[in-house]
Amino acid sequence: MAGMETALIVGAGQGLSASLARLLAKEGWNVAVAARNAEKLEPLAKEIRGLAVACDATQAAQVEAAFAAVERQWGVPDLVVYNASFRTRGPVTDLDPKDVEKALAVCAFGGFLVGQAAARRMLARGSGAIFFTGASASVKGYAQSAPFAMGKFALRGLAQSMARELAPKNIHVGHFVIDGGIRAGADPRAAAQREEDSMLLPQEIAKSYLHVYRQHRSAWAWEMELRPWVERF
Repeated sequence: MAGMETALIVGAGQGLSASLARLLAKEGWNVAVAARNAEKLEPLAKEIRGLAVACDATQAAQVEAAFAAVERQWGVPDLVVYNASFRTRGPVTDLDPKDVEKALAVCAFGGFLVGQAAARRMLARGSGAIFFTGASASVKGYAQSAPFAMGKFALRGLAQSMARELAPKNIHVGHFVIDGGIRAGADPRAAAQREEDSMLLPQEIAKSYLHVYRQHRSAWAWEMELRPWVERF
């Protein structure tokens, strides 16, 4: 529908992405959710009256196809969110190079491909927002988690560089450091594995994304760090 804002969420799943999709849909947005397995997203897409798109973010052709699908339905997205990530753990001496390569491809290279595709379209229009989801590993490298830190550090660098390049051209680029575990599901009454309120509620994170999107360009934030009140810095 003309006049409605449109979002594309890449690397979508049932946690933060689903909560963000529901919030945007409730606010009257058109929402497309994309992942390698689009069938798993069909129930969510039906619920929000949106679009589920198959997309391996590490493949340029599939990224272009996902954007094309959204454009055919609603036009160029106003907001693109990159949520995809891949984690492999272990001592640095034991890590499988193929797994490390995949972590870098999904966490960082996929972010570049999606960010590039979004920027090209938004620059032509003269407006838009591109958000990247980071983690504690974006700013802290943990023992036996080198590949994830490598990928998330790179994604943060991409976001910062894009923000400096594109903000003067009316493209809002944001990076979100999610410093803590995200509670599975959107129900705050769900049984927690740890102390009360020790995990981030995905629906509350989603509200922060929408808040940053709605910021006036005289006071844009390029990065927001979110953590539960009991999480150590």
